[in-house]
Amino acid sequence: MADAKVIPFDDDRSRTGASQRPVRRRPGAGRRRPPAEAVPMREVPAGAVPGQSEGKPTVGAVTGAAGTTGSVNGTAAPGPGTTAAGPGTGRKGEAPVGGPGGWDRRIAGGLAFLRRRLTGDYEVDEFGYDKELTDQVLMSLVRPLYEKYFRVEVKGIENIPSHGGALVVANHSGTLPLDGLMMQVAVHDNHPADRHLRLLAADLVFMLPVINELARKAGHTLACTEDAERLLRQGEVVGVMPEGFKGIGKPFSDRYKLQRFGRGGFVSTALRAGVPIVPCSIVGAEEIYPMIGNAKTLARLLGFPYFPLTPTFPWLGPLGAVPLPTKWTIQFGEPIATDGYPPEAAEDPMLMFNLTDQVREQIQHTLYKLLVQRRSVFF
Repeated sequence: MADAKVIPFDDDRSRTGASQRPVRRRPGAGRRRPPAEAVPMREVPAGAVPGQSEGKPTVGAVTGAAGTTGSVNGTAAPGPGTTAAGPGTGRKGEAPVGGPGGWDRRIAGGLAFLRRRLTGDYEVDEFGYDKELTDQVLMSLVRPLYEKYFRVEVKGIENIPSHGGALVVANHSGTLPLDGLMMQVAVHDNHPADRHLRLLAADLVFMLPVINELARKAGHTLACTEDAERLLRQGEVVGVMPEGFKGIGKPFSDRYKLQRFGRGGFVSTALRAGVPIVPCSIVGAEEIYPMIGNAKTLARLLGFPYFPLTPTFPWLGPLGAVPLPTKWTIQFGEPIATDGYPPEAAEDPMLMFNLTDQVREQIQHTLYKLLVQRRSVFF
C-alpha cells in the first residue's frame, strides 16, 4: 500500500482521485409512486356508535392499512403500538414495534427495502451518500456499539441548527476512528430535526477496500476544502476533526490534550459558506485502545501513519483488537456564528487564527469539565 497521504483541510486545490465521484442515479429512481390503495369504510352495526343509524358507514372508525385507527366522534384514537404520549414507536426510519401489527410492518418494510436494492430503485448523491442504506442498515449495525457497549450520553444536541449548514468541529482520539462513527449516530438518533452528519475523512479511509465503499455510502467524503464547502452550501451538517492523525495516534500519556488544529482551514471554509461552527467534545474514546507504543518501521512498511501497540494488541491477536467498554459523553457546545463577517474575512489570517484558537479552547475547556464530572472511565 502506498504511503498514506493526508490532504490538508485548508488546501484549496480541486478534489482528485478519491474525491472525484460522478452522480449515480439508479435505474427507476425518482419515479413517482402511486398512492397506497384506499381502504374502504366498513359498515358498522346500529348502536355500535352512539347516534349512528343502521347501515350507515362511520367516518373515522376505520382501521387503515398502516394499522392505525382514525378518530371516533372527532376524537383521535391511537393505533396499535402507540400511546397518546408516543411510547412504542421505533427510531427514526424504523416501523413501530410492540403492537399487533408492528412486526408485520417491519417485515413488509424490509421486503420493500430488499426489492428496491435488487431493482436499483434508489439514489445516491454526487458524493456516493446512500441515505436509505445508512438509515436502514449502517446505523443499525453501529447502534448496538453506541447504546450498549459505549453507552454514549449526548449533551447539547440542540446547539446544532435545525436547518441550514453547520460545521461540527470535534477532538479526535482512540487509535481507531470510532469517535467519528459515534458522533454520527449521536446526531442521527438524537437531533429533533432529523439531521444527518456528513463526516470529512482522510484519504487513507478511501484507499482501504470495503471501508472505502461503506464510508462513502454512510456520507463520508474527502477532507478537502472544495467538498466541505459544497456540502455546507447545500445545507448539510458537516463534521471535521482537525487534529487528524496527530490526535487519533497520540500516545496514551497525552490523552485529552488537544493537538495542533492545522492552519485554520475549517474556519476559512465556514466563513466562506457563512455557517456556524459547533464545537464538540468527546470523552471516553481515549481509553478504548490505550496506545503505549508505536511500531514506526512496521507502519512505514504497511503505509500507515502509525502502528499502535496497546496492552492487548498485537499480543492477543484478534482478541486484542476489541476496544475496552468505556463510558462515553459527547457534548455539542454553543455555536460560533460566522455570518456576520464580510466575504473577505476568509482571507484574513489573524481572524482565522483567533477563531481557530477560540474553537480549540472551547473544546479543551469542555473536555476538562467533563473529565472532572465523570465518576469512572467505565461507569
